[in-house]
Amino acid sequence: MKIIHFADLHLGVEAYGRTDPLTGLPGRFIDFLKSFDRLIDFAIRENAELVLFCGDAYKSRDPSQTQQREFAARIKRLSDCGIPVFLLVGNHDLPGGSGKATTTEIFDTLSVDNVYVSAKPGMYKINTPSGPVQIVSLPWLKRSNVIAREDIRNLDIDAVNLKMRDILTEIIANMAAKLDPSLPAVLAGHIWVHGASVGSEDGMTIGQEHTLLLSAVANQAFDYVALGHIHRQQVLSTSPPVVYSGSLERLDFGDEGIEKGFYVVDIASGPDGRRTNYIFEPVQTRKFITLSMELSADDPAPTDTVVTALCNRSEEINGAIVRLELNLPQSLLGLLYDNDIRQSAGGAYYFAINKKVERTFRPRVTELNAESITPLSALEMYLKMRHRDSSVSEFGEIMDAGRRIIDSVNALNSQAL
Repeated sequence: MKIIHFADLHLGVEAYGRTDPLTGLPGRFIDFLKSFDRLIDFAIRENAELVLFCGDAYKSRDPSQTQQREFAARIKRLSDCGIPVFLLVGNHDLPGGSGKATTTEIFDTLSVDNVYVSAKPGMYKINTPSGPVQIVSLPWLKRSNVIAREDIRNLDIDAVNLKMRDILTEIIANMAAKLDPSLPAVLAGHIWVHGASVGSEDGMTIGQEHTLLLSAVANQAFDYVALGHIHRQQVLSTSPPVVYSGSLERLDFGDEGIEKGFYVVDIASGPDGRRTNYIFEPVQTRKFITLSMELSADDPAPTDTVVTALCNRSEEINGAIVRLELNLPQSLLGLLYDNDIRQSAGGAYYFAINKKVERTFRPRVTELNAESITPLSALEMYLKMRHRDSSVSEFGEIMDAGRRIIDSVNALNSQAL
């Protein structure tokens, strides 16, 4: 039995992009669709018997009509090929209020062939060419849908999360106990398992969410545990396999350098029982690249230095989303020309410059005791703060010129008196 496991599609993430001139659609939206198409092409070509999606079809709980159309068109391709598709509801798929539909509920409403949607915990038996497979589903659940308000009225957030953990752990255990051991079984969950390494989702709601212990999901009743919600692909356990497929496309710089794709899962029967093999299938996605440079205060042409460095890496940044982080002293700010730098990175799909300026401390006149400092000393102090290097050739020339001017002004003042 060959299963495709993926999650966290997040259609609608359009940061770091531009409008596609041919379609008028956001370029990043097209990136995400291309990655989705690669998965679907693979599933059809390799005769997958089930495509298992573990939640978060869209970025927003209110996706646009275009986003819904493109998602539905691709699910229909799988359905038309006779490949069952299981859609788990993630936290981004949930409506903003009670009584509203989830973003994927329309497939159930229309009774689309070969498409199953799970918005609440449940057990499903899906027929495939290799026989039936049991799926225990654990979609993302709001606290308000699990715990009565009066039960948590006086609890802090940690206590509420622990209560959620206990309830969800019991739900999984109860459903696992009802499985037919003669048939393959998969747990599909959109959850955060404690100990998982986060990726681009770091900083969203991580830290305020409920988590499950690995022992709660790594139940021996399951042949494979397919997870969504965490964007970094990783294997948390091998017996049984507990696997996050990660997001299908890079969302932001939190995904920089992380390979994206999906898992191909084979569950086979043998004389010693069933065994599960799983392989990560990478998908070609747009690269995120961070370039860091340290500029020296004595660099006479910092713009040329940056442009040369970018030209040397032109092949690497071509078509990529690039951020250039420049560390520089304040004295170089006026010598950096952003337009020249951007032109040298013209092959990048998206390019941003972040400057971290080392500010020069400038003493206030009150701190210097203006009455006691001489004009020549003030000039010397200014030049040292400005250039930081009293050995530059211009330093002595400026000091000599300043001395002559000051002497001539003093002479004129004496004559006037």
